[in-house]
Amino acid sequence: MPHSSCNRGWCCQSHNEWRRSVNRTEKTELIETLHATFSEAASVVVTHQVGLTVVESSALRLKMREGGARYKVTKNRIAKIALKDTPYEELTDQFTGPTAIGTSPDPVAAAKVLVDFAKENDKLTIIGGAIGTQVLDKAGIEALAKLPSLDELRATIVGLVQAPASKLARIAQAPAAQLARVIQAKSTQA
Repeated sequence: MPHSSCNRGWCCQSHNEWRRSVNRTEKTELIETLHATFSEAASVVVTHQVGLTVVESSALRLKMREGGARYKVTKNRIAKIALKDTPYEELTDQFTGPTAIGTSPDPVAAAKVLVDFAKENDKLTIIGGAIGTQVLDKAGIEALAKLPSLDELRATIVGLVQAPASKLARIAQAPAAQLARVIQAKSTQA
């Protein structure tokens, strides 16, 4: 059927071929972008989302960004192609239904945000995911979410390193303070 500006069938045929070409180009770019995301991520969390409103999706994306992670709704066929030749290739079976993914350079960040969000909102369900080649089921992702993030681990390590230094400084200052008290006491006796 010709479109409104076409009065001949050959134009629409040409138009449809052009649209297919554009769609293929867009799909190729989408696959390449998603492939790069999978290749660079330290972890991937696969979710199902059914009925999330725009406001809820926006709130989730904001929480993910704040946590250092990303959230993307994916087409399963495109995601399965993009998974090839990445550490997450074994996740192919998890891409069924209304799928979205969480990814992050921190192995824990995406899992933490998505598990917390899923507890508050039953429209999001954790399916599974992976850390590198280690595939995780829903329970594995929930356990991963309980671990401290890289930033929390760094803060703990810095605290542990600083603690002995501050104790050493107090110990080094203690004899001088005791000596000053002894001198003060002797001077008041004289």
